[in-house]
This record gives sequence, structure tokens and C-alpha cells, in this order.
Amino acid sequence: MVNRSAMTKFSVTELEQTTAGGSRTDLARLRSMTEAELEAKIANDPDWQDVPSDWHLQAEKAVAHGSKKLVSLRIDTDVLDWFKQQGAGYQTRINAVLRVFVEHGSKSRSG
Repeated sequence: MVNRSAMTKFSVTELEQTTAGGSRTDLARLRSMTEAELEAKIANDPDWQDVPSDWHLQAEKAVAHGSKKLVSLRIDTDVLDWFKQQGAGYQTRINAVLRVFVEHGSKSRSG
């Protein structure tokens, strides 16, 4: 485990060993699948339906910037439920989404 500032990095082995409550992923089944089987599963996944195949070319890294401030924020129930369904760390993910939005907005105004 490496800890720099407010970010902690784990190796794959450490993550597999520390998954709280156990992973819901069937890693043995996943690792036994061929590349073609994985591609087919992804293509049929409704969550990926509108995601372009080259999405990763425009992906941006979200970085924690240290201190945070406690706030009360009203969020639509369905939006909050979606983040919570992704598992532990949903508040950090919400912050990361907001950070990318802010940074993207700053770039488009200055360019």
C-alpha cells in the first residue's frame, strides 16, 4: 500500500485481500472467458449501450486535492441510489465526477 497525500494506492493482491464483505465478482469465471466472450458480454450490456467504443481516448484522470469540506447537499434520489449501488466510496466517486465537470468547464472557458 502506498499513501501519498489524501490518496491511497493498493496493488491488485492487496485489493483482493481487503475487499470488505467479499467481492461480488466471480473472478474465476471472468478469467476463464475468452476475449471474444468478454466483448460479446460488453456489447450486450445495457449500461454500455450508449458508450462509444473509443470512450477511453477522451477519459480524464480525477485526482483528489487534499482537504474536503462537509456540506449538506440535495441530490436526486435516483442519482444518489445509482452511486450507492456502485459500492463503498460513493461519496468519493461523486466528488470525482464533480471535479472532472469543474475542470472541463475551466478548460472550455479558458480555451
